[in-house]
Amino acid sequence: MLAVQSSVPVPDALSVPSNAPEHCPGTESELAGKADACAGCANQDICASGVTRGPDPAIPLVRARMETVKHKILVLSGKGGVGKSTFTAQLGWAFAADEDSQTGIMDVDICGPSIPTILGIASEQVHSSSSGWSPVYVQDNLGVMSVGFMLPSAKDAVMWRGPKKNGLIAQFLKDVDWGTLDYLLVDTPPGTSDEHLSIVSYLKESGIDGAVLITTPQEVALQDVRREIDFCRKVGIRVLGLVENMSGFVCPSCKTESQIFKPSTGGGRRLAEDMQVPFLGAVPLDPRIGKSADYGVSFLDEYPDSPATTAYLDIIDKIKDQLEH
Repeated sequence: MLAVQSSVPVPDALSVPSNAPEHCPGTESELAGKADACAGCANQDICASGVTRGPDPAIPLVRARMETVKHKILVLSGKGGVGKSTFTAQLGWAFAADEDSQTGIMDVDICGPSIPTILGIASEQVHSSSSGWSPVYVQDNLGVMSVGFMLPSAKDAVMWRGPKKNGLIAQFLKDVDWGTLDYLLVDTPPGTSDEHLSIVSYLKESGIDGAVLITTPQEVALQDVRREIDFCRKVGIRVLGLVENMSGFVCPSCKTESQIFKPSTGGGRRLAEDMQVPFLGAVPLDPRIGKSADYGVSFLDEYPDSPATTAYLDIIDKIKDQLEH
């Protein structure tokens, strides 16, 4: 397994046996010894007996740390490459534009941590103090925590089993000195896997305000978002709304609009209607969004006259409105 660089070591989480199978649920899980991944494991019988199982000691510590966080928002996407992390970054910058608002971004996309690059802080490292790990600050009121800060280099792959990821997510929640936050945005990987189950499990007692779902207009992306909505309903997470990203492209020269990702089945708006979730809006494709992400600057600040900026700000206002109701 890859070792991470930090002044506080990341433990081997949840007593995972060295000979555990891939996707081991962990000895403390209710699925221990019963999951499909447990078939054929030498430890299956003892795990299934419940001898190793007990309440997760991290949960009360997470609850105590989260008492000073007003709103906790998950940013989800069923499919990769739809602009989820970019949207999270813009949402963070927009919240932090209010100098009286304190915002944190927690990047739990452990195998593909892109938030540090998008926010222009990829070269930073995590430091510890008597009160815990200190977030890396983009500005005075916007702090970030990501495994990307702990890797020896940007080329290193993170190859961890589910319980190892679970342990790091627990540390991000209980050991990071977030301080008093108005918003904690959680950037998640695509799908509905270990990271999603972990974050829901740890925050269930603290409360999750809801999830914002990101998609692109084509059916292949919408299929995965349907599963993401189903996941939210099964675990009891409120869907704050759906955002359609990369929704058309307006040529800056001739002003002609082209549909790069054709909404052959009605796009995000139709999906939101069918699944009975709020449609927050559509963000048009602007090549400068990608450029801003590469250079780690706020697209909203750099290009305030872009139609995409107008769309972003309108969506962010709707999210704030949802949080108040």
